[in-house]
Amino acid sequence: MAGARILIVDDDHKLVDLIRLYLARDGYRVLVAYDGRQALELARHKQPDLIVLDLMLPEVSGLDVCRTLRAESEVPVIMLTARTSEDDKLVGLDLGADDYITKPFSPRELMARIRAVLRRASQQEDEGPPQMQAGSLMVDIPRHQVTVRGKQVYLTPTEFRLLETLIREPGRVFTRLQLVERVFGPGYEGLERSVDEHIMNLRKKIETNPARPVYVQTVYGVGYKLNEKTYE
Repeated sequence: MAGARILIVDDDHKLVDLIRLYLARDGYRVLVAYDGRQALELARHKQPDLIVLDLMLPEVSGLDVCRTLRAESEVPVIMLTARTSEDDKLVGLDLGADDYITKPFSPRELMARIRAVLRRASQQEDEGPPQMQAGSLMVDIPRHQVTVRGKQVYLTPTEFRLLETLIREPGRVFTRLQLVERVFGPGYEGLERSVDEHIMNLRKKIETNPARPVYVQTVYGVGYKLNEKTYE
């Protein structure tokens, strides 16, 4: 998606300059912020197509920036983190980040992640009907819209791809690995467990009681499916 506007948010000026160099070389337009407050201002006024967001920021933390962004928009977010534990990596996903990458990282790997997230955000599959319904849940593929009981809900690109994958084949059980391959693409090196975090966030938005989901159901020891029989 050459020409997309990318916002880089990190207080490491040398790292920002390096990422900006790679992005510009690939034809992206680049915005830069060195603290969380500036990041929110640019996100609101410039409306970037994707944000690369460091976890540890001055003024406003990366987690708080991500939390605020998710309340205001569906812009894709790739979280940068120097933390290495699995739980730390999942914190950003729980707040609605679409992907994460751990420092230190290869700029080429970050470019690949950016291309993948932008592709998921803009992808519109031609197969199957443009609108699919499961009870009071309606998914409009071309418009990238989801409504539940007539009320629109706002999903991240990753959450939308997960729901789209499940609703295209209701009743089919997908393993976590299959969902990773469908949603993130082959060769994704992130945690399979990240699927659980995205499913949890999806349930919070489409289920009346996320603790007792009606639509997206867990098949223990296997993965997830969209319930094809009983809806609200």
